[in-house]
Amino acid sequence: MIPLSNYLIVGAALFVLGMIGFLTRRNLILMFLCAEMMLQGVTINLVAFARAHGNLHGQVFTLFIITVAACEAALALALILMLYRRGHTLDVSIWQTLREPGQEETVDLDAPPQPPREEPLPHLTPAGTAPPAGDREESYV
Repeated sequence: MIPLSNYLIVGAALFVLGMIGFLTRRNLILMFLCAEMMLQGVTINLVAFARAHGNLHGQVFTLFIITVAACEAALALALILMLYRRGHTLDVSIWQTLREPGQEETVDLDAPPQPPREEPLPHLTPAGTAPPAGDREESYV
C-alpha cells in the first residue's frame, strides 16, 4: 500500500506548480489551466485523506469540486472568448480598464505593444442582376 505522504506530496506539488504558474503567467488561458491544476492538487489530497481515514467524505467533496470545475471551465472559456473578441489579445496587462473606479492603475514595464487594428476586408458588390427564370431553363438544355 502506498503511504499517505506520497499522495500529499504529489497533491502539494500540483498545487504549488499551479500557483507559481498562475502568478507568473500573463496569458488568460494559461492562468486558467494553472487554476485547474491547483484544483486537481486539492482533489488528490481530499481523496488521499478519505482513503487514509476509511470514509467517503473526500470522494464526495471531490465530486463536487469536479462539477464546479466543469461549470467554471465553461464560464471561463466564454469570458476569455469575449475578452479576446473585444481586445484581440489574451494578455492580462491589457485589461487595466476593467478595475474598479478609484483604484490606481499598475504600470507594467514588460507589457507587450498593442497589436495594430486590422482593417476590415472589403466587400465585393454584386456582379449584376439575376437573369429571368425562363433564360435559365433554356441555357441548360
